Amino acid sequence: MTNSHYRLRLPGPTAVPERVRQAIAQPVLSHRGPEFRSIFNRAEELLQPILGTRNRVLFFASSGTGMMEASLVNILAPGERVLVACHGQFGERFAAIARALGAAVDWLDFPWGHAVDPAQIERRVRAADYRAVVIVHNESSTGVVADMAAIGALLRDRPTLLVADSVSGLGGVEMRQDEWGVDIVASSSQKALMCPPGLGMVSLSPKASEVVNRDDRLPRYYWDFRKALESVEDSGTPFTTPVALMAGLREALEMIHEEGLAHVLERHRRLSSALRAGCEAIGLHSFPQAEMISSTVVCLHVPERLKGGDIVRDLYQRHGTVIAGSRNKLEGKVIRIGTMGHLDAGDIFTDLLHLEDTLHKLDFPVTPGAGVSAAAQEILDAR
Repeated sequence: MTNSHYRLRLPGPTAVPERVRQAIAQPVLSHRGPEFRSIFNRAEELLQPILGTRNRVLFFASSGTGMMEASLVNILAPGERVLVACHGQFGERFAAIARALGAAVDWLDFPWGHAVDPAQIERRVRAADYRAVVIVHNESSTGVVADMAAIGALLRDRPTLLVADSVSGLGGVEMRQDEWGVDIVASSSQKALMCPPGLGMVSLSPKASEVVNRDDRLPRYYWDFRKALESVEDSGTPFTTPVALMAGLREALEMIHEEGLAHVLERHRRLSSALRAGCEAIGLHSFPQAEMISSTVVCLHVPERLKGGDIVRDLYQRHGTVIAGSRNKLEGKVIRIGTMGHLDAGDIFTDLLHLEDTLHKLDFPVTPGAGVSAAAQEILDAR
């Protein structure tokens, strides 16, 4: 059991608000009963404007990776070609899933920390026929956001589908699925949506639904979106729904709408900017080298004389603050802090105080209070 000093500051999973915890702790309901149908319908109703869609939302007992796989298995026929635009770890994961399913995968690689270039995607789709262009909306391994509006505009009048992983973006980074022409958005519960892991969700455009409903796609059973589309008409899922998590999600979505979606998105932007400003002031420079930087994760260069793992370890051991390093080619070179979900300025100031103390402990020169002062000024300037 964790003690009261444990602070979950990962870029997912994130801390769960008490209101959501209480909703999850309510008596378990029948997943086919009227009480649960009411919860299901309300959760879908509240999630649609966050996705920016009028389309039905499908729910699965799943992690985000499960929804990435489900998105591909429902649209691919054996041997069909996909283009993966990769600018971080989760783009690599999307490509690996596509290969495992037997797709012919073309790789469009961008330097980590840089943005996806829509012009390069346009050149590829003009030169070859692709079933889908696959992209990570908010790449939490680097802190860079893809320009989904520009990419969607390239594909809107083509048969190629645009498939987006917005696991770490949805609810903290703007998504306008219908307006931007994103055909499939895959996400999950444990990040900006303020719930525990275990609930996946996906929304399909009419263009995507037409492909999904074909009988010549890859074999599918549990992940079959056709079954899910039938069940959602009856306010449910084809198989047993994680009813407690759905109750928690509904409560989390109520909280988002009570605050106002525009205010929630602005809060994420303001607090992530404040944390970056504070970190710059203590010598931890921002890793992304792109204009569109994430509002839900702050990715920072580790100074050459330090190791990322040492910072992560000391923060946990001495302060109970849990942040992330990296488990890929950036291992030891970056640290990542979540700025998503249920957080406020106090969380950012505490992060910076703990970081200052840890850097001092590791013999890295820091001016006491510099981080908090810079973050506070950033917050004031944003008001």
